Amino acid sequence: MLSLAGGREQVSVEGRTVREVIANLNRAHNGFRDRLCRDDKLKPTIAVVVDGEISSLGMRQKVSLESEVQFLPAMSGG
Repeated sequence: MLSLAGGREQVSVEGRTVREVIANLNRAHNGFRDRLCRDDKLKPTIAVVVDGEISSLGMRQKVSLESEVQFLPAMSGG
């Protein structure tokens, strides 16, 4: 995803939910949504972390202006 963000590891966008953050990321850096989402949900291979906590709410997770949101490969297995 670094290529979509011009090589930067961090970018700033606003949003009140993960859904809004993704929409704003995609506006600023076209292609993010396709990498993160299928239909209107996060891909099952993507986990979202908000302020250091893995979210079980996915796109509905609320965020604040100060929140740090990370998108990581989801862990699976046992």
